[in-house]
Amino acid sequence: MEPNHLWRCTMTLLLGVWSMSCMGQTTPSTQTTPSATTTPTAKTTPPPTQQSNRLKFRLAGYPRKHNEGRVEVFYKGEWGTICDDDFSLFNAHVLCRQLGFVSATGWTHSAKYGKGTGKIWLDNVQCSGSETSISVCKSRGWGNSDCTHDEDAGVVCKDERLPGYVDTDNVIEHLQVDEYHIEEVRLRPVVTTAKRRLPVTEGVVEVRYKDTWAQVCDRGWTPKNSRVICGMMGFPHERKVNKNFYRQKLKSKPNAKANPNAKNSAIPAKKRLYTERQKNHFLVHSVACLGTEVHLAACPLQFNKGNSTEGSCEDGLPAVVSCIAGPLYTHNAALRKKLKVSKTVRLKGGTHAGEGRVEVLKGGVWGTVCDDRWNLQTASVVCRELGFGSAKEALTGARMGQGMGPIHMNEVQCAGTERSIWGCHFKNITEEDCQHTEDASVRCNTPYMAYEKAVRIGGGRSRYEGRVEVLQALPNGTQRWGLLCGDGWGTPEAMVVCRQLGLGYANHGLKETWYWDGSNVTDMVWSGVKCTGNEMSLSQCQRHKVFNCQKSAARFAAGVICSETASDLVLNATLVQQTTYIEDRPLHMLYCAAEEDCLSKTAAQANWPYGHRRLLRFSSQIHNVGRADFRPRLGRHSWVWHACHGHYHSMDIFTHYDLLSTNGTKMAEGHKASFCLEDSECQEGISKRYECANFGEQGITVGCWDLYRHDIDCQWIDITDLKPGNYILQVVINPNQEVSEMDYTNNAMKCSCKYDGHRIWVHSCHIGDAFSEEVERKFEKYPGQFNNQITN
Repeated sequence: MEPNHLWRCTMTLLLGVWSMSCMGQTTPSTQTTPSATTTPTAKTTPPPTQQSNRLKFRLAGYPRKHNEGRVEVFYKGEWGTICDDDFSLFNAHVLCRQLGFVSATGWTHSAKYGKGTGKIWLDNVQCSGSETSISVCKSRGWGNSDCTHDEDAGVVCKDERLPGYVDTDNVIEHLQVDEYHIEEVRLRPVVTTAKRRLPVTEGVVEVRYKDTWAQVCDRGWTPKNSRVICGMMGFPHERKVNKNFYRQKLKSKPNAKANPNAKNSAIPAKKRLYTERQKNHFLVHSVACLGTEVHLAACPLQFNKGNSTEGSCEDGLPAVVSCIAGPLYTHNAALRKKLKVSKTVRLKGGTHAGEGRVEVLKGGVWGTVCDDRWNLQTASVVCRELGFGSAKEALTGARMGQGMGPIHMNEVQCAGTERSIWGCHFKNITEEDCQHTEDASVRCNTPYMAYEKAVRIGGGRSRYEGRVEVLQALPNGTQRWGLLCGDGWGTPEAMVVCRQLGLGYANHGLKETWYWDGSNVTDMVWSGVKCTGNEMSLSQCQRHKVFNCQKSAARFAAGVICSETASDLVLNATLVQQTTYIEDRPLHMLYCAAEEDCLSKTAAQANWPYGHRRLLRFSSQIHNVGRADFRPRLGRHSWVWHACHGHYHSMDIFTHYDLLSTNGTKMAEGHKASFCLEDSECQEGISKRYECANFGEQGITVGCWDLYRHDIDCQWIDITDLKPGNYILQVVINPNQEVSEMDYTNNAMKCSCKYDGHRIWVHSCHIGDAFSEEVERKFEKYPGQFNNQITN
């Protein structure tokens, strides 16, 4: 079959009276005149009468991957879109199958991939997910819509083809009728020394065309064009290029006819170009960006569509762009200090640098941004503000987990030139406007650093798991793959590996991998690897200078299991503050608590069963605001039965409760084994999945919370030996990071406390990173209010 790929599906209409096949087909464009469009529109000839009702589907828009985009339908000889009203994942499943994919992983609204043109063929589409075609789903009927193209729907399909579907050379892209469509852009360094160092910040602009790369003519090139290119490459700013240098080098070339054996010796090696001007092929003749676009394809472009094999650029040269890298990617320490990023905007919950839930600082408190009208242009302002490029994706619906606390912004609208999101137009919100299920997130373009080339995993059941191998440089200049010692290996180290390979979050960091013996690599080369979990590469973590591993056999090599999603636990700080009180509890009621190590060490010297212990009690409400259920790392077969309380422990330590002095010294402590992780309550529309009764499954569902009431055993800190003074109450969830989470920085909660020996004041309870640094330094000095007394 030629590159004009066909795909077919069969639609059976009501009562099976008749059926027809729907066909997606691409035909090479015959257009030869230059165009200046952002997303090419197919110019189709009305098909023969007998085929006039056949449906075709394609994915369009920018920027996108081959398995996602704006859905466009060809009906009655005309391409059109689908409105996002009543759109659902079930609709996306049907459409993705018609496009040749097995299923959908998501869908988008509000013209995320750009506004389409022509008719809006379908509106209020409602599928059950099992239909063979979108045409048999409920809707308002063909061509009956009250939408605009601001509401065009898109889909994200699972990158797996249906069985028997011919997947050659990116079929979805071929559904674009116009062959002149810019998807991939690169900067090719023209100075030899520049190629040796990443990221590439300066070079010739090249666009992918068929099976090769083509250049862009620099006639009329502006800084606004450079800004768009730099944004795509992951850089926040552009800078002026030394045109005289490039003009001299690009126009100088050896006389091949006079001296065919010449080796460019006349040009210094460090400045030798990889290509001479006679090798250039100019695909794009004119670019007219505004500077606010997130992709070159969104700019007005003029293509060279002549019959010659080499495009000309009369009196011009290949366009060259120079960019300024953000602080995270700048090698020069002095320059890194000069580059400033915003201190009032941050990203939380992402797996990589440059992605996460958008949070902004207002009044000393961090809050989220509602996703109403959230788009790529606004998201790009956030990305550049934080030292990255333009936005690759503007995510809605809390795709990077839900935040806690206030929502500071709604309906943010940026022009794209603002230095900060605070310079954009936005609305203050009320509780009725938005919920945290609508938190906005972003994925920014980041510079290519080739981190994935230095590590690999293998032997697992899927590409998301396996034994970790690193590429080690040898003294003789060669390289070899080697294993990592499993001693001390854990979740933080696994997080770095999964991030480095682009495999999402870390489910487990494994110390033994004897069951993954699928490689001929048997030698260990690294030991003592210790990461914080925030590094972008294992090479940035600490490790032994001299290899030292007690268990150096290959079966004890480190391994990882990665996942595209993870849970995220957050404590309700307000509830802790509202429910804290002191109780003097008789010793004869504390035998089970002593058995489970819930009292301070001095309790062992008490005159049991006489006397009492003074306990600081409070309720804990732990929310899962992530994208996956929180499950104990150990399976049910490994849970420990505690006869005294009559329950199973699925985790040895689930929370730490501590009272700290104002300088951080631990003065009293408690801990909570997760004897019963279950869904106490859930958000509206979410069903409980976990219940501890009858040896049931334990966990916390996304959108649900587990409540530990103040009146149950071990829900306290033993403060019998505590002296009067000012303290900090600290609660840490999942302290040993046994279970994978999207964000561990929100696992700690702190309150200011004042204890006078009889009463305790608790105030300013907040998640560990919810306040600004300035407010955090002052919070324990807040006088607070009286809220409890001793109970007997």
